[in-house]
Amino acid sequence: MKFSVWPNIKYPVDEVLDLARWLDDGRWYGMWFADHYMPNTGNTKVNDGDSHEVWGLLPAVAVVTEQLRLGPLVAPTSVHHPALLANRAATIDHVSDGRFVLGLGAGWQINEHVAYGIELEAPKPRVDRFEEAIHIIRSLLNEPRTTFEGSVYTITDAPCEPKPVQQQLPILVGTGGNRMLRITARHAEEWNTWGHPDSAGERLNAMHAACERVGRDPATLHTSVQVAVHLSDDAAANAKALDGPLGPRTIAGGADELIGILNQYRELGFDEFIVPDWLMGSEPAARKEHLDRLHTEVISQL
Repeated sequence: MKFSVWPNIKYPVDEVLDLARWLDDGRWYGMWFADHYMPNTGNTKVNDGDSHEVWGLLPAVAVVTEQLRLGPLVAPTSVHHPALLANRAATIDHVSDGRFVLGLGAGWQINEHVAYGIELEAPKPRVDRFEEAIHIIRSLLNEPRTTFEGSVYTITDAPCEPKPVQQQLPILVGTGGNRMLRITARHAEEWNTWGHPDSAGERLNAMHAACERVGRDPATLHTSVQVAVHLSDDAAANAKALDGPLGPRTIAGGADELIGILNQYRELGFDEFIVPDWLMGSEPAARKEHLDRLHTEVISQL
């Protein structure tokens, strides 16, 4: 199982680029970034916290690194037109010399859609839009010209040049819904989910069932999972992390405990574990120290 890092897009750009250089030493597999315009509130309330735009940030990270895979986790097709996503992905693949992964999702964050006047459709039409979008994106990335007429998009003899460096630029889908899993099985190279081992394992089983339903070998799909990680020998600090707002999406404990939990993901068959660094301190030095300790005491022992 490989390990990647997911920094918060609120961090100043110089801190993100410094972190990218630091991570690019062969120990870490990739670097992922959320694609949102404001922090989530769970409702229509606007949050003024910083959120750097990921499509401006990704090329900069590509330039200052040589080994890390990179991509959005994930770009919502409710916000982005598929032609823009395909052309952006192809260009950043050139900037990164073939290290880009195009993460896609159907969209979900209420406050940014409301604030910017972008319709957040009901689930069925939202997934209809996503299914057309992923079909168009794959065609634009692979084919000389793309023509498509659907209920949402009409594409006419459209090019996407130059093609990506990678012969098959990976598309990752972040999802848990059954119909979205089937779309992923048909069209994507990678799949991502959240969760502790029990819930993530249930979704992985559902993903395997979706692959079998559409006639795909599940072993051909790269799978990744993430939860926030808090490494500490302080029981009170671990309890505080688990009781916080990210508690349901957090694992916490000493090195031995975390080794045991991460081994569960590996035994389930996940290919990649993504570490959000959001519980690792308010200062960049503290976050680096936490990541370094996590790699030394936990990851390298697996």
